[in-house]
Parts: sequence; structure tokens; C-alpha cells
Amino acid sequence: MNATPEKADDLIVVGKIFSVHGVRGEVKVFSFTDPIENLLDYPRWTLRHEGKVKQVELVNGRGSAKGLVVKLKGLDDREEARLLSGFEICIPRSLLPNLAADEYYWYQLVGLKVINQDEQLFGTIDHLLETGANDVMVVKPCAGSLDDRERLLPYTAQCVLDIDLEAGVMRVEWDADF
Repeated sequence: MNATPEKADDLIVVGKIFSVHGVRGEVKVFSFTDPIENLLDYPRWTLRHEGKVKQVELVNGRGSAKGLVVKLKGLDDREEARLLSGFEICIPRSLLPNLAADEYYWYQLVGLKVINQDEQLFGTIDHLLETGANDVMVVKPCAGSLDDRERLLPYTAQCVLDIDLEAGVMRVEWDADF
């Protein structure tokens, strides 16, 4: 394991180590990628937790009932592996595949101001949820918001009218009374 991290502002969280697996130093990982196995496409990870940062190299990994089981280079001891529980798995944003012009990664949407067709500011996107039918944006109030309500808005073509990443704004078709 290497101690030289990537630049912090270039990193995106793509998973989290949540437990150990077996006695040979493997760890259980929850992947934020879709499909979850895509996390294994990135051979070098930056791990972060409570101010600690480590560089690690992936040896191999496989799917399990609750996520992935991963072997990291130089990690052969269960107790040493236990110390990695809670670490976020990060990669440089530059490694993410390019998307079509009308597609966005969730991290790009977080923080956008959400304004409806009547120019009412609902708040900012705090995070997104995967529900099965469609993704849902959790919009929390901010300075200048219409009210102090948290809103759950569907991330669908019917709701989202326009996204302007440079301006930091998403326009939606949504009645403020909902």
C-alpha cells in the first residue's frame, strides 16, 4: 500500500469497505457503481476515512450476496484488513467513462439549485436515491428557498426540464404545493 494520495478535489467516491471476509485479509465492499462489478474495473483506489488516506492496488474481486469481496495487494491479515472498515473507495474523476450529452453522474447533480417552471427556488439537491422505478432527487431548502420543506422529486424526463452545470441550476416541472 502506498501513502501518496491523488488530489482530493479530483476524487469521486465509488464504494466503501464495510467488513472483513475470511482470514486471508479480504474485505467486503459496497459498490456505488452500476452494475456493482464495475468497481473492479479500477485497479488503483484511494481509500479515505477520518482524515486518513491510503493508496491501494486491487488484486482481484468477486460478487457476493451483499456486495463484493476484494483482495488488495499486500493485505494478507484479517486484523489488518479490519482496520480498513469504514474507508471510502475513491478514484480520480478523470477515469469515469464519458457520458452522452444528456446524461449525468449523480455527483454532478448534487448541489444544483432546483427551480420550477414558475421560477420558485425549491432548494439544492442533497443526494439521489435509487428506487427501482426511477431515481429520486432529495431537494433540501437553502438560502432563498420558497419554504423550508424537503422535497423528493423524480429524476425523469417529465420532471427535469433542463440542467445547466455551469450555472449550477436544474429546472423542473413541479408544482410547489406537492
